[in-house]
Amino acid sequence: MTVIFTLITLIQFALVKYSSTTLVNLGADLLGYSFSDMYLTVTASESLSFMFFLPFFIIPLLYLGINFGLRKLDKSKIVLVTTCTLFIIAGGMKLLVSDLSDSKYENKLAFLTKDIIRFERDKDIAQNVQNIKFKSEYPMLKPFKETPDVLSPYFNITNEKPNIVVIVVEGLGAEFIGKNEYAGFTPYLDSMIPKSLYWENFLSNGGRTYAVLSSLLGSLTYGQKGFLELNPYPAHLSLINVLKANHYTTSFYSGDDANFDRKINFLDQNGIENLIDKNNYGPEYTKTKNNAEGFSWGYPDAEIFKKALLETNKMKLPRLDIIQTLTNHEPFDFPEKNEYLKKIDGIIDSHQNLKDQKGNLGSYKDIFACLNYTDNSIKNYMEAYAKRPDYKNTIFIITGDHRLIPIDQKDKLCRFHVPLYIFSPMLKKAESFKSVSSHWDVTPSLISFLFNNYKFNRLDQTAWMGKGLDTAKEFRNTQGIPLTRNKGTIDDYVYKEYLYSSGELYKIKDNFDVERINDDEILDNITREFNAFKQLNAYLTQKDKIIPKSLDLHKEQGVHFTKEEQNTLDKLTKGLNREEMFFKARELAFNKKHKTAILLCDFILNELPNYSDARTLKGRILGWDGEYKKAEHELMIVIKRMPLYDDAYLALMDVYWWSDQNKKAVETGKLALSNGVKNPEIKIKIERSQKK
Repeated sequence: MTVIFTLITLIQFALVKYSSTTLVNLGADLLGYSFSDMYLTVTASESLSFMFFLPFFIIPLLYLGINFGLRKLDKSKIVLVTTCTLFIIAGGMKLLVSDLSDSKYENKLAFLTKDIIRFERDKDIAQNVQNIKFKSEYPMLKPFKETPDVLSPYFNITNEKPNIVVIVVEGLGAEFIGKNEYAGFTPYLDSMIPKSLYWENFLSNGGRTYAVLSSLLGSLTYGQKGFLELNPYPAHLSLINVLKANHYTTSFYSGDDANFDRKINFLDQNGIENLIDKNNYGPEYTKTKNNAEGFSWGYPDAEIFKKALLETNKMKLPRLDIIQTLTNHEPFDFPEKNEYLKKIDGIIDSHQNLKDQKGNLGSYKDIFACLNYTDNSIKNYMEAYAKRPDYKNTIFIITGDHRLIPIDQKDKLCRFHVPLYIFSPMLKKAESFKSVSSHWDVTPSLISFLFNNYKFNRLDQTAWMGKGLDTAKEFRNTQGIPLTRNKGTIDDYVYKEYLYSSGELYKIKDNFDVERINDDEILDNITREFNAFKQLNAYLTQKDKIIPKSLDLHKEQGVHFTKEEQNTLDKLTKGLNREEMFFKARELAFNKKHKTAILLCDFILNELPNYSDARTLKGRILGWDGEYKKAEHELMIVIKRMPLYDDAYLALMDVYWWSDQNKKAVETGKLALSNGVKNPEIKIKIERSQKK
């Protein structure tokens, strides 16, 4: 019994530690994130030093010591004293803390247990999807014309298709913008409000970054753990594949690893042409310094925008550029941080809303410095872009992925409350809207605007989750908006002017504050609507019923295995992690079992398209087998996405050498050197190819 209680205490402490580090309780998202993703999130927030683990040794020893001491006392007295003490503490807390039911005050182990039970209950809906029936086989499919073009009245229409730039700002909540509670640290974005179409009561559909790409760029439902976690993806439309089908050059820019949250899988399947992540930056870019464990998310925001400006300047028009920032995330570090920290006190003193709460803001200076840095990075990007000839025909969309988590959240809704800007030199007039819309509504309205005003291929039907942006100036909400707080959690729902959250009902005021209310009739209506959405969500994703295959624009995802191949893979991969699978594939290749080695490489690449070692090995094997064109294709993918990865150049030089293309081998070597690759073997291969 002592061992069990000690174990429970340690688990509880670990959950409290996770919550205090990430500012989020660990719930069913434990089942949604991989261990490596959770490890990255925690280590980005706090260094795993000896002091981090020390309490895990002290607590069991302390408990065992107290337990030993209490055994010598009268047991009936122990029970009585303990019960009375706990009753007094619990009663006092309930009186003193009015929002004790909030998850941050909830017992962490109880929260985890309750959330996993809810997750399993929702999973039953997905598992019983065969019993779910709708009037239409594709219930979201509707005529294109049903999404109104609400944007064209605000734009001067040009002859050329406009460029679209989508900027997704990490952690940019509406509270940091305009005249709101923490406003003052983003002066450039504040100055953009009177120049833009601006939605002040706008919602992200997710409380974490994993949901933003599918919601914002695809108006897509969530699946069980987020749309990006589905494998394979249901057939769907997105801003990326629709614009690519209409001759747009499509690009994505970020400073982190695109494998995180399976971003690369979603982008790759939707046909993104240029994908820039932390693997594509050269020595002229400054990376955020590593923490004590040697971890860095990647490149800070100023570097991401600098890279985007450079790369897009040489691309064919029209373009879709998607830029995802990074700096407003734990550990809130970036180059020149000290310079920005010096400005924070001055900003606080010059804004009355900040000055009034100065005593509470001291612990958040790192975060406010990041906000100011990101704001300045966006300003520099926009000012540099304005000097380019394509600026006059570009539409910029700026929004947050979710509200910053570490700063105390005033209510259940503010986690999802983000700004939306649509800015362009093409605008006839600026306007602000109080009506409620969400990320789901952006792509439907943008596609409707482009197709109704420019020469685009015909699109007869769409299947968006959103109805399109609401341009009413008064406060209103005309649709149900489910919200996913964490992977595996769809527990919040906005319905008209109400918020349902974890079984509780709130009224949304026109300033977007919420207050707890009791109304059984409204609660019943929302519960029915919410449960209907959960059934729809399961049906669309489990049965691949978003759109019929005839409308599908995305490319075939990965490799599909036969039943026999899958049986072979099950045996080969049992108990192995990805790295061990790669070593196994390499061993098979060296033992001349090429077909099985390629099968295992394809299995790895289906899950991790950027696994450069696996793709390079596949390229080499294809070269050994005389499949030179296929080998070249695989190795060029690696070089494009990881221009400093030397082994891919060496493998490609070998392929050209084996196929008697010595000139191409020399060109590949010179490309490697010009990109900054420093492997001396490349120079040797260049000389050998020239002699041959």
